[in-house]
Amino acid sequence: MLTKPQDASGWALSAAAYVFIGIFSLLCFIPFWLVYIGSFTAEHQIVKGFQLLPTEFSLDSYRFLLQGSQVYRSAWVSIVVTVTGTVGAVLLTSMFAYVTAHPRVKYRNVLAFYIYFTMLFAPGLVGYYLLISNWLDLRDSVWALILPHLFSAFNAFLMTSYFRTLPFELNEAATVDGAHELYIFFRIIWPISMPVIATITLFYALSCWNDWFNALMFIDDPTKHPLQMMLRRIVSTSQNLDYLNTNVNISPAAAGVQLSTVCITIGPIIFLYPFLQRYFIKGMTIGAVKG
Repeated sequence: MLTKPQDASGWALSAAAYVFIGIFSLLCFIPFWLVYIGSFTAEHQIVKGFQLLPTEFSLDSYRFLLQGSQVYRSAWVSIVVTVTGTVGAVLLTSMFAYVTAHPRVKYRNVLAFYIYFTMLFAPGLVGYYLLISNWLDLRDSVWALILPHLFSAFNAFLMTSYFRTLPFELNEAATVDGAHELYIFFRIIWPISMPVIATITLFYALSCWNDWFNALMFIDDPTKHPLQMMLRRIVSTSQNLDYLNTNVNISPAAAGVQLSTVCITIGPIIFLYPFLQRYFIKGMTIGAVKG
């Protein structure tokens, strides 16, 4: 008899939680929907304001954007930077985390403190600029967009916490069988660490793909601008679309070109996330548990 009120209150609480989450998700989705619909809206309708459904369908913005050469050059730069930076960063971070989590590495705590110290005290923008531009001489080089993303102290901390939850008996058994450390890492530790590796991969991919600040500081050559920098140029110089190098005899609204560029730049990340979603939450929760 006493369980019925509790069941009713629990059901009401769950229903209220689902309603709140549904409303919140809808509010988060509406801005993306408005951007997507606005990119397919005719010029004279865009200037009137955003619409939930286009009253006049038009592909002029996409036609104008895709007929130019700049979007393809920028897309290629973004792909190269994202793929190279993500693969290199995941390998470097995972190997460092494995070393700092290994109980038989003598100076693992010193290495961990050396990296974690950077989470507390950043070097500052001036030192960062001098390092990339003057000391490494990477100005106007694609490596200026890749190297800064090759290591993240937070991601290393997350992976170290995960590796410490793995039983060290796996390493001992493989060592007894004659396996060396590289074999143990890539053939034993790596396959069972897919949740946290997928999580870190998503973090690095997002960081590389969405980066425009490094391009703003270090890249002057427009042919080496990534998509995010191209979008910034279009937004900041909305009345001058010659940057896109298009020969189409169309005069779309600058807002329409901006919206279509946004859709193109966020598209790959939206398609990537569903493939990593099943690993994402598991990797975050396991890596966050202190062993």
